[in-house]
Amino acid sequence: MYRFAKAAVNVTGQAVRQVRHGSTTPQDFHTKYGTGVLLGGAVFCTAVWSYVLTQTGITWNLSPVRKIMPKEWREAEE
Repeated sequence: MYRFAKAAVNVTGQAVRQVRHGSTTPQDFHTKYGTGVLLGGAVFCTAVWSYVLTQTGITWNLSPVRKIMPKEWREAEE
């Protein structure tokens, strides 16, 4: 248990030092490319949905109000 506590204190001490100095030494993927990937994904998603909404000819039928009429009620024959 002592080794675990000592290692935990050491890790938290390293984290505090990295935060105080402003950044970690090796830059990770998210720091380098995170904004670009996020913007690229947003542009791709917008482009695909724009194409689907304008070019595919899908009838979306968003509101069923006054479009679905109930059938006439028929009495069961006895």
